Amino acid sequence: MGRFPAKIDYENIRNARISENQARLASLGLQKTISELRSITTPLKSPKRKHVKADRSSFPLRRSDRLKQINPSSPDGLIPIRRSLRLPSDLSSPNGDVDEEKEKRSANAPFVDVRLCYSPEVSSERRCMSKGRGSVYDPVFGICCHFCRQKKLCGEEDCKRCNDLDVDQPCLGKTDCSVCHSTNGVLCRACLKVRYGEEMEEVRNNKQWKCPHCIEEEGTKPYWICNSSLCLKKRKMVPTGIAIYRARELGYESVAHLLMDDLQRRADRKG
Repeated sequence: MGRFPAKIDYENIRNARISENQARLASLGLQKTISELRSITTPLKSPKRKHVKADRSSFPLRRSDRLKQINPSSPDGLIPIRRSLRLPSDLSSPNGDVDEEKEKRSANAPFVDVRLCYSPEVSSERRCMSKGRGSVYDPVFGICCHFCRQKKLCGEEDCKRCNDLDVDQPCLGKTDCSVCHSTNGVLCRACLKVRYGEEMEEVRNNKQWKCPHCIEEEGTKPYWICNSSLCLKKRKMVPTGIAIYRARELGYESVAHLLMDDLQRRADRKG
């Protein structure tokens, strides 16, 4: 800095420093431009290979044996028609078509007669000794309760459906709604008593008995709803679980009566 005159402006000092730096870089051999450095570091790109499509016109085309209907391993060279093991052999003709001479079945009838392939010893399973819900689980003849969803044979002594396995007879241990006749109105003895406070004998003698779903639609009994877990979830309500103990402690006859008062109190608060 001492070699510069004392009275020199800033631009002259700056230009002098730039020239000194350039001279120093030149002495060190570092005056290469950015483009030159990139050309040194960048690898050379290999030329792209052109894809040559192979000529396959001379090769034979592959065919499935199923399409050709030829089986080299069979004596006659034909593929046998696949049959389902669940269907009886006498329902189909040798050509694979249903015999038209057979009597046409109704739309809701089972394709296979369950009485021919049913074995109570194999299909039935004893799970719990419950007179209210039944003691034997049966996937064929048992009727599923809407609340507990137990597909059991009822414990009624005079029930011909569960004792004699007669599907044409009604189950005496399950309810049947006189209006909808749907699965929503099927309740076993235990669920009918615990969840709704009704006896099976009274419902059986009442030919005009209605399920909670139909009663709610008619509006004859306010806040009387089905308290099964499926229906409560549809209403975005929490299932009650085993609420019969709480209902009896509070003096209610069933869970439905407890829930009815709770819903009525909530409505009064909002109103």
